[in-house]
Amino acid sequence: MNSPKVVVEGLCKVFGTSPKQALDMLAGGATKEEVFKRTGQIVGVHNVSFDVKEGEIFVLMGLSGSGKSTLIRLINRLVEPTAGKVLIDGRDVAAVPRSELTSLRRKDMSMVFQSFALMPQRTVLSNAAFGLEVAGVGKKEREKRAMTVLEQVGLAPFAQKLPAQLSGGMQQRVGLARALAVNPSLMIMDEAFSALDPLKRKEMQNVLLDLQREQRRTILFVSHDLEEAMRIGTRIAIMEGGRVVQIGTPQEIITNPADDYVEAFFEGIDTSRYLTAGDLMQTDAVPVIKHSMQIDASSVAQTLNGSADYAFVLDGERRIRGFVGRENANVQHIECIERHVALDEVVNRVVASPAPLPVVDADGSYCGSINKTNVLKVLTHHRGSHV
Repeated sequence: MNSPKVVVEGLCKVFGTSPKQALDMLAGGATKEEVFKRTGQIVGVHNVSFDVKEGEIFVLMGLSGSGKSTLIRLINRLVEPTAGKVLIDGRDVAAVPRSELTSLRRKDMSMVFQSFALMPQRTVLSNAAFGLEVAGVGKKEREKRAMTVLEQVGLAPFAQKLPAQLSGGMQQRVGLARALAVNPSLMIMDEAFSALDPLKRKEMQNVLLDLQREQRRTILFVSHDLEEAMRIGTRIAIMEGGRVVQIGTPQEIITNPADDYVEAFFEGIDTSRYLTAGDLMQTDAVPVIKHSMQIDASSVAQTLNGSADYAFVLDGERRIRGFVGRENANVQHIECIERHVALDEVVNRVVASPAPLPVVDADGSYCGSINKTNVLKVLTHHRGSHV
């Protein structure tokens, strides 16, 4: 198993002159508000621990003032921690000398902020190549690399334009290109798309997801928007009052919100859209039969045992070889659905299939089945509770 890319352990940040007093109060169960009232110290982040796996988009979510931006700044050490550790690739960022910190930020971390912070007098190409220029890469090489990234984000035709000649959405693409050009192993995106209108926002989320499919970077993404978090996050950490109150996949958080605060984020959102084949499947609704040369009508009848019409045929590795029916003991071909496939596609495929469909995981092994009835049941449950 790969070791995590980022490990955050017991991280705390108190703004003020006597942080120790605040930490003692917090350890005794005091809230952020009580600490401020009694000591005047401001708790930014308290006792936060989590890890971020290589190649995932880890979304930090919370309302304004929940501590998410402070947490991001502790991770790249724009803010010094009061207590705790931040390990990136096993190195404690909090203990790295200042001199090394700059090179760590240049090579291993790229930041994308809400304000695009482009240099108005420089072309799009020159803006995209800026990080490489700072790192001392020669002009020809840096422009070549920046151009490749501009192609990836769909801006190659605008390379010689100035930022003012671009729309807000395009300017944000230049900001993204600049961050990608240094080829960072970790990208930190702080409310990166929140200044954009809803359509441009969705467009940028799609650009990010497309790039992610090809490049599998590790991305820490800060957002206050649950729909955005659900759409792009591999996992989501929800913050309140400087603490992390829940971490999970979008599905885990929808299914088991930790408390009322988390649940309040779902107000008015149709959460069924975020369901996948894995959430909709049943594990024992369809019998299975081992693949062999001896599959005949009587062995099929025995497996079906009077209650089912179909059985899936699995090989020794639990991979689907097809299905057999009550009327036909020959193994017939059947399409599989991967467990991460989203609801819309699941519905289209289930509706078009007379038989239940097998669900498989990434390596093709059988996990369960989906039929029209259980899709309807789950949909009714989710939509019923969000009408």
